[in-house]
Amino acid sequence: MAVSIRLRRTGTNKRPTYRVVVADSRAPRDGRFIEILGHYNPLTEPPTVKIDRAKAQAWIAKGAQPSNTVRRLLANVKAE
Repeated sequence: MAVSIRLRRTGTNKRPTYRVVVADSRAPRDGRFIEILGHYNPLTEPPTVKIDRAKAQAWIAKGAQPSNTVRRLLANVKAE
């Protein structure tokens, strides 16, 4: 089973927020997931990013592949 760390869209029309989740790569974008790692709100100024780094690193150590967007968000969170 290929596991990925990716964004799951929540919120309303034209007001998106996202959850950072661990999911099977075959599951649909807003479908089934394994664990919630944090959230991302691009509408605030500056964008709000809250991710549990310890859980993310644990999943990456187990072989989970972060999406390109999540990889960028993790890099920005570590810089803070």
